Amino acid sequence: MARRRAGARILALAVALFATPLTAHELGDFGRVKPGVLNDDIIPKADRFGRWITGQPVSDFNITDQEQEMHDRVYRFLIARHVKDWAFDYEQVVMVASLFSKRSSRDDLYYMWLTREPYASSRVRYNTITDDVGADVLTLPSTFVSICAVIEVDRQRAVAASQLDDIGPEMIVQMQTRKAENDLHIARFVRALRYRYDSYAYALDHFLVETPHMEAVRVDAALSDYAIWLDRAEAGTFCVDDAADWLDGREALPGRILLDAPSEGEYRK
Repeated sequence: MARRRAGARILALAVALFATPLTAHELGDFGRVKPGVLNDDIIPKADRFGRWITGQPVSDFNITDQEQEMHDRVYRFLIARHVKDWAFDYEQVVMVASLFSKRSSRDDLYYMWLTREPYASSRVRYNTITDDVGADVLTLPSTFVSICAVIEVDRQRAVAASQLDDIGPEMIVQMQTRKAENDLHIARFVRALRYRYDSYAYALDHFLVETPHMEAVRVDAALSDYAIWLDRAEAGTFCVDDAADWLDGREALPGRILLDAPSEGEYRK
């Protein structure tokens, strides 16, 4: 009976935490997760229980420094300040429910939020999209490097397990489970990256019809750079030898805007 009550308390805690926005984490300087009981103990336990009850992989392995850094960088991407007013509702579902959520895509949330904001000029909405896309892209090199490090950790585990005679089947199962955990975490990041890109592109397409301005040229160029990162992420290409290799020598993708025009000036809110 006591065990049943304890399980019920854990379930209630998990439901309560999952019902709150991602900002339930306490944040410190520069938007980083702040050390403390809530972030280091309560939320991880609730997340672990939530993954277990939804049939997702849960390993008993200790977490490596590389895995912790990847978690922190992916989380920081998800809670970026410029998406707090529109994306949390959807990305909470991506993070909590499961990788293959049955909820329909909502690529219009960003556009709808921008249309409701009382900007002094319609041009400012294009500048906002450009800034938001650029803010995302700035986080991607370090996030990709952290994911690459975790991929290497999983490879090293597999090599060690194949060469050591005293590793039992239970340890092999835990190793495989941890890799599945890491793969799921990476896949969630890729899905969020795709969702963010589709939201920006949806907004640009609709503002081209609603309030056409030449500021759209800059937005299109920024999205073309973003698309290169997205292509790499969806292909699983997180590891490169050199920072210059990120663009792989490719030009920006063909855009919606074919001709440049004299600047009409930059407007800010």
